[in-house]
Amino acid sequence: MIIQPDNNKLQYSGRIDFSNSKAPVFVFPCTSVGMCFTGNILKVYVKNRKVYWDNYLGCILDGEQTALLLPDKGEVTLEIPVKNIGKEEHEVLLFKRQDSCHEVSFCGFEIADCGRVLEMKKKPVRKIEVYGDSVSAGEVSEATEYTGQEDPDHNGEYSNSWYSYAWMTARKLNAQIHNIAQGGIALMDGTGWFCDPVFIGMESIWDKVHYNPELSKATQWNFTEYTPHIVIVAIGQNDSNPEDYMKENYNCQKAVVWRKHYKAFLKKIRRQYPKAHIVCCTTLLNHDKAWDKSVGQVCKEIDDGNIT
Repeated sequence: MIIQPDNNKLQYSGRIDFSNSKAPVFVFPCTSVGMCFTGNILKVYVKNRKVYWDNYLGCILDGEQTALLLPDKGEVTLEIPVKNIGKEEHEVLLFKRQDSCHEVSFCGFEIADCGRVLEMKKKPVRKIEVYGDSVSAGEVSEATEYTGQEDPDHNGEYSNSWYSYAWMTARKLNAQIHNIAQGGIALMDGTGWFCDPVFIGMESIWDKVHYNPELSKATQWNFTEYTPHIVIVAIGQNDSNPEDYMKENYNCQKAVVWRKHYKAFLKKIRRQYPKAHIVCCTTLLNHDKAWDKSVGQVCKEIDDGNIT
């Protein structure tokens, strides 16, 4: 039995392109679709579009997690073994492990002909949104043997948004999550590492669904679709490339411009979410303390009790 993507018993989460209801597109990490079903057959139909690295989808079936390797391009049917065949009801969560190194269209599930799709429990009431870089996305989060060391050379196999601090926090707080995270991204265009050699910043993608020009034309997000209680802004890690001007001279013109842009960015978020608490931070990778100092200075200057 084919379960179409527009089946009203499926449960989606994340910033998703639903312009084609029969093939919604997953762009951001932590984006997911869930289903409860009966029967002992489960297949997934997807279509992948790759820019770099090997691409994987995450799958949690009855509590057991696996990574599903995708083709570089085109449609594929992924068969997921249902191991607990004595169990009458099953639950699956299919999710995007990686950032916009690829986009994937979800084209439906297949279950046994005698199977049924069941109602899932309601989503949590609490909502979190994250704007961040590779750490927020969960890049190399499975490279546990490199804890406390430089990231290993990899081809995408270690990246898993399920183990990002962002999704772990949401689960611990029983909250939904939208994770607007992209490896290598800085605040401003022309800096950071994302989309070399053009270098696109968070200022240009924060309000988008599609944003990687190598995959799709940019499309706007409708902010009325999701209103978070907490927003985490974890930007400032990649902004020192190609020049760490903040470290060299905290009060130079470029540093002043960065703080001006950072303040404007926080105010844009505040206009979208007047009641949200906005938490500003950098990540735990190596960076000069001047970036943290700048984040703190801007928060102090804004003087909003709900921006900390």
